[in-house]
Amino acid sequence: MSTTDRRTPDRRASDRPALDRRATGQPTLIPGPLAAQEVGVAPATIRKWVQLGHLEPAGKAGRAQLFRLEDVFAAERATRRAR
Repeated sequence: MSTTDRRTPDRRASDRPALDRRATGQPTLIPGPLAAQEVGVAPATIRKWVQLGHLEPAGKAGRAQLFRLEDVFAAERATRRAR
């Protein structure tokens, strides 16, 4: 028996089921720069919204603040109305 017969087949990322956080009840968290890109503002705007209290981080990954996308859209709508 050769060594290739004893090994399990390689599993690629496309073969694994995707983890959908909505199915587990946990929101998907995204970092600030990606949140800014999603709503079409600069990353500095996201940081300013946090400073002003319009947006609150939902978590952290190291030093990076993570946000729920729905919170980012809500902050964007709220600041757009305030103008």
